[in-house]
Amino acid sequence: MSDEAHHNDDHCRADVWLWRARFFKTRSMAARFVDEGRIRLTRAGAPDSRIDKPSRALKAGDVLVFAIGGRLVNVRVLDCGERRGPATEARGLYEALEG
Repeated sequence: MSDEAHHNDDHCRADVWLWRARFFKTRSMAARFVDEGRIRLTRAGAPDSRIDKPSRALKAGDVLVFAIGGRLVNVRVLDCGERRGPATEARGLYEALEG
C-alpha cells in the first residue's frame, strides 16, 4: 500500500500521524498504542472520545492527549504532513498545549 493511501490534504490516519510526528519509532508501535485506546481526541464541538482504531482520521485542529514515556502529551494537530521527516519537520505537525 502506498503512502498516498494514508494521506489526504485534510486528514490522515492516527497511526500514520503519530509516526510522522515522531512520537513513535515505528508505525506498528503507533498502531498498537492506538489499538489499546490510550489516546483521547477532542474535535471542535464534540466531547472527548477515545481513539481505538489506527485508521481513525485526524484533522488539523484536533487535540490529542496521551501518556508516553512517563509524561502527559497534550498537542493540537496542525498538519498531516507528507512523510516522516527529520525532527524539525515533525515538530511542525503539532503545537504543544498546556495541561
